[in-house]
Amino acid sequence: MQKIWVKIDPWDKDLVTTALEGGADALMVPPGFSQKVKALGKIKTIAEDGDLKPGKDVVMFTIKSGEDEEEIVKLSSDKKVILECTDWTVIPLENLIAKGADVIAQVQSLAEAQTAFGILEKGVSHILFHTTDPMELKKALTSLTADESNISLQEAKITEIKTLGMGDRVCVDTCTSMKIGQGMLIGNSSSALFLVHSESVQNPYVSPRPFRVNAGAVHAYTRVPGGKTRYLSELSAGDPVLITDFKGKSTTGIVGRLKIEKRPLMLITASVAGISITTILQNAETIRLTDPEGNPISVVSLKPGDKVLAAVEEGGRHFGHKIEETITEK
Repeated sequence: MQKIWVKIDPWDKDLVTTALEGGADALMVPPGFSQKVKALGKIKTIAEDGDLKPGKDVVMFTIKSGEDEEEIVKLSSDKKVILECTDWTVIPLENLIAKGADVIAQVQSLAEAQTAFGILEKGVSHILFHTTDPMELKKALTSLTADESNISLQEAKITEIKTLGMGDRVCVDTCTSMKIGQGMLIGNSSSALFLVHSESVQNPYVSPRPFRVNAGAVHAYTRVPGGKTRYLSELSAGDPVLITDFKGKSTTGIVGRLKIEKRPLMLITASVAGISITTILQNAETIRLTDPEGNPISVVSLKPGDKVLAAVEEGGRHFGHKIEETITEK
């Protein structure tokens, strides 16, 4: 998970407020200002009077030549090393990342931050953003914390719908108001997930609940940030989940609460490139999958031949992490 620290030097209340509202992970402030930060919001501080102490927990290192790299690698094993370059350049960071050093890149613009996060297709996991311009900071935080990514979705052709008995199903109420075409990726297999539509649809039975995805049975997988999956039953308030639209654009949402109740269930089977995939959802008109144009389709009106969206990948997963291993899930 990428982390963003913001350096506030000199002290600037507007910058602190911008950082807090923008989702920064920590603030580096001058000595004596840690409590002023805490009075404005709950966040970790790096200061002599803060949560992390300069020189003890965090060290600044100005890299001047390649000979400094080995020392930085050693330092980073037990301290957080903020790297300063005399002439900001990618090369030292590339070398350090290749050597396994966990360093914090100090940057002064959105462009530098994006470069640091993307180096060697892996990037640093941590930056220290230093600017005196609140608008520049707001722009950077808005872009960097959006956590948008694209997931490849495929057309899946419905082959069978089968009613089941009662079971425990999960409603995921998020802190996001979703729109038509958005939902969460859910499935019986971690490598085959259907795009289950949010309850953002007007209907004669209940009012829209655009923050909710009636997600499926307790055993089902859902995609979460970082390319991982989790069981629906594992989620709880405050956990991050992935919200995905019909074009594959994904953003991070936060779970507000989970509702697990006994409801009648149905098994939905579909085919993607000759592969059979399944999911189990509640048998009710308000639960919907998503068609290739982003339209919600109620599960009670599904029939063989209908096309819906799914994310299918090769390989398997171990404790939610993607691995290159043959795993069969039926």
